[in-house]
Amino acid sequence: MHGVTFIYALLAGLIPAFLWLFFWLREDRLHPEPRLLIFIAFLGGMLAVPLVLPFEQYVNSHITGRFSILTSWAFIEEFAKYLLGFLLVLRQKAVDEPIDPLMYMITIAIGFAALENTFFILKPLIAGDTLRTIVTSDLRFIGATLLHVVSSAVIGVSMALPFYRKGLTKGLSLMIGIIIATALHTAFNFYIMQDQGNSAFTVFLCVWAAVVILMLLFEEVKRVVPNGVIPTQNINI
Repeated sequence: MHGVTFIYALLAGLIPAFLWLFFWLREDRLHPEPRLLIFIAFLGGMLAVPLVLPFEQYVNSHITGRFSILTSWAFIEEFAKYLLGFLLVLRQKAVDEPIDPLMYMITIAIGFAALENTFFILKPLIAGDTLRTIVTSDLRFIGATLLHVVSSAVIGVSMALPFYRKGLTKGLSLMIGIIIATALHTAFNFYIMQDQGNSAFTVFLCVWAAVVILMLLFEEVKRVVPNGVIPTQNINI
């Protein structure tokens, strides 16, 4: 019976994730990435979930203070998503234009969120709490999933903007990207835990503000050229 329930939870995690994936892949529709690499990136994101669990459990057992724990968890997840991306797709020859790291990091984030959401949905589903299952699914769709997308996209942008620069510049930019992604992830989780879900409208507003910013960042990345010049004319958002 629990096997069937897990399948339902998995579908509830995967279907919204595929909707987000389709939405963001449209940003690279002129030069789409190989479907196989997109699939590998998605699976890599899912694989990151069980990989981070022992590290997060270690943090939970050895670090005190809510903020310190949340920061550590956020860093572990953001670094794991980047690491899986680096190992599986980011070194491939197909990654040949600035927008590519951004697309793969978003794909990895959605894969991560898909499996993470599955586990969050599974508990109320097993308990037979249908209403809570629906509410959890909706909140994960507009909140946590997009959080992972935005935070991983920050790392993707940190690789995209200096795409044609030298190694040191790329390394410094990546480090800054991981720090910013960790800070965003920590702030979101800390706010949710402090607020205990009482200000859904505020969370929703912040999430979609993040979407707008991300769309603007996409436009910046699309204007990056080999000589490092970012033209300012003909900007279309």
